[in-house]
Amino acid sequence: MTDALDGFDRAEFTDDGVTHRYYRRGSGPAVIVIPEIPGITPKVAAFARGVSDAGCTVYVPSLFGVDGADPFPGGVTGPARTGALMARALGRVCVSREFTVFATGRSSPVVSWLRALARRAHAECGGPGVGAVGMCVTGGFALAMAVDDTMLAPVLSQPSLPVGLTPARRRTIDISPGDLETVKVRCARGLQVMGARFEGDRLVPGSRFDFLREQLGDAFIGVDLPDDAAAPDALIPPHSVLTEHLIDQPGQPTHDTLEAVIAFFRRKLEVE
Repeated sequence: MTDALDGFDRAEFTDDGVTHRYYRRGSGPAVIVIPEIPGITPKVAAFARGVSDAGCTVYVPSLFGVDGADPFPGGVTGPARTGALMARALGRVCVSREFTVFATGRSSPVVSWLRALARRAHAECGGPGVGAVGMCVTGGFALAMAVDDTMLAPVLSQPSLPVGLTPARRRTIDISPGDLETVKVRCARGLQVMGARFEGDRLVPGSRFDFLREQLGDAFIGVDLPDDAAAPDALIPPHSVLTEHLIDQPGQPTHDTLEAVIAFFRRKLEVE
């Protein structure tokens, strides 16, 4: 375990023959923090730490990458080198049977494990239910997890699947039609879903959020940030709202979004 994960307890969880490790920190109702490409980076760990400091127990599953590793070691710079690092991590996800990267109308198989982890976390932590945030390739997972009544606060940060190779793929998200219908029924009964993206992010086209607004109606709380709100020193184009492109200063749009996400968790999970 690296310094980025100091203070987190490490454990493993198995469901239906599938085992992944996870990191836990804090007390209070549970929030599942699902990492983005390339894995549990220091900034993903910092986000999880902030959620736990706000009164929640965070569970951070390790699904790919090196836990706690800096994606840009030694201050690696340059778009070619940065692109190579990200492409290598994405390539590992593409060949995994647990992730649905290119197909449409499907929830990734790993979502079943995440739902089981959420139920386990709820049993351990209590409270009215659990929250979850997915990022990048895992962004839509929080939506698919909302088929379970225990999921009360799903957050979709820059949901990037399926890869938007065609207009049809850009106007959908990685959830099966059956799962989406279940979520829509829950939304009609009061469930809310939060999402965040940068306006110029080609991995998360605006038409994807248009689709979510059409499907979920007023239950979808979408945040579209201007590209110039992203941290200017980040090594990739504006994408990671809560981590790499966060400017953690009051008054900054990304900081305000971070605060809104944490407030969403606290409100829905009744954190005192």
